[in-house]
Amino acid sequence: MKLKLCISLFFISTASLTYAQDLPANPEPGKCYVRCTTPAVYVNETVQVMTKPAYKKLKTIPAQYETVTERVLVKEEGKKLIVIPEKWGTETVTYVKKQGASTLSVNPATFSNDAETIEIKPAFAQWELGSPAPDCASSNPDDCRYWCYKGYPAEYTTVPVVRLANDASTNKSPIEAKDASYTKKVVIEAARVEEVRIPAVYETITKTVMVKDAQVVEELVAAEYKTVSKEVLKDKGGLTSWREVECALVEYQALPINWNLGSATLTAAAKSLIDTRLMPVLAQNPGVKLEIASHTDARGTSASNQDLSERRAQAVVVYLQSNGINSSLLVANGYGENRLKNRCADGVSCTEREHAVNRRTEFRLIN
Repeated sequence: MKLKLCISLFFISTASLTYAQDLPANPEPGKCYVRCTTPAVYVNETVQVMTKPAYKKLKTIPAQYETVTERVLVKEEGKKLIVIPEKWGTETVTYVKKQGASTLSVNPATFSNDAETIEIKPAFAQWELGSPAPDCASSNPDDCRYWCYKGYPAEYTTVPVVRLANDASTNKSPIEAKDASYTKKVVIEAARVEEVRIPAVYETITKTVMVKDAQVVEELVAAEYKTVSKEVLKDKGGLTSWREVECALVEYQALPINWNLGSATLTAAAKSLIDTRLMPVLAQNPGVKLEIASHTDARGTSASNQDLSERRAQAVVVYLQSNGINSSLLVANGYGENRLKNRCADGVSCTEREHAVNRRTEFRLIN
């Protein structure tokens, strides 16, 4: 058979994705589409096919059991808290009621009387023209006159002045500080909480345990083979067209497997459910990747719940692979108690029915 590789895509008509330049033209809002390859070109080859695998014929020897008693915990150890209040006392605190300071008195400046002589006109000399000589024979009166260089002394005056004897100053006198005290309440012994242990309660139960496991006697039957012709890819096809798919398949769908407590082994009923529920989905959507998601309730440790959910999801994937589904198209995810569907988290009291809502296995088509 010639297969087409398909990629599922949940398409929203109002979204504008820059990396999806080749989305379907004129899509309808709310619908989903897959993009498929054009048919590839195949050639025939001869191959030997195992028509019947080797198998074992088994003869079983039943297990052997015995009855034993066991001491079990019926009420976990608890505790109660006793609050002891704090104890108070008093304490005297001394403080500075009025800080120390000082007073200042002023001593005025004092003066003395004095006098100061000031030169008001400096000494000087000048040329002066004398009287004409009486016996001058010249008719020009200036010819017989003489010049004298005459000096004049400086002139002074005395001015009374006041001299500073002592400049103004201050006298500083200290004022003593005043102390006072007050009484305050202080904690002598802090409040505390005392923890009182409440012992656990145990009971004795009776149970049947295995002494020797069941045994199997094996007889190997050889495989049978047949030579057949098969198609081999010669030319790879390309992405060309889009096809509408059922939108519900890109959301998580319930796969109502009834797992045994703490077990990740598929029962015959679980395998039949996978055959009728999952195999048709894969057949109708060849090449689309399928996610198997398994969940637990919140009871037990988070680590053990995570491990159990992963093993259950992987068990479904392994069974699909055994039915010819390519492992590259299968994804197994265990979410443990991380995706509870109701309020039943750790420490919350819930009914068995409420816990059962969280123990589920789901599937969906993914890109």
